[in-house]
Amino acid sequence: MFRKLISAALFVSFLAMSTSGLMMFFIEKPSFTIQMHPVHKLFGLIMVFAVIGHLFLNYKMLLNYLKTSSVSIFFGALIVLLVVLYGVAFNNEMPKELAEPLDAIADQFESGGAN
Repeated sequence: MFRKLISAALFVSFLAMSTSGLMMFFIEKPSFTIQMHPVHKLFGLIMVFAVIGHLFLNYKMLLNYLKTSSVSIFFGALIVLLVVLYGVAFNNEMPKELAEPLDAIADQFESGGAN
């Protein structure tokens, strides 16, 4: 039963994250990104817990996959890309005069106060 619940949560959170992420990617308006932020954030959190459950249930198989050199090279390349992009993002701070109003607007949307 636990496996089925994890699979369902992983599938639905993937749908939510991928569709909201793609919409934010193609509709390049900060107002739309802020509007979608609560959905993306909540299902991102659900996805994290579902992935942890998935990894717990399938860790032996996943370790076997990593024994294949092409898979481990691909895995390593993705990890390097992730670290580099995090580095770029964290070193590209938004000016405080722009960040604070956007944060306030996002807080408003997340609390359900924006109409």
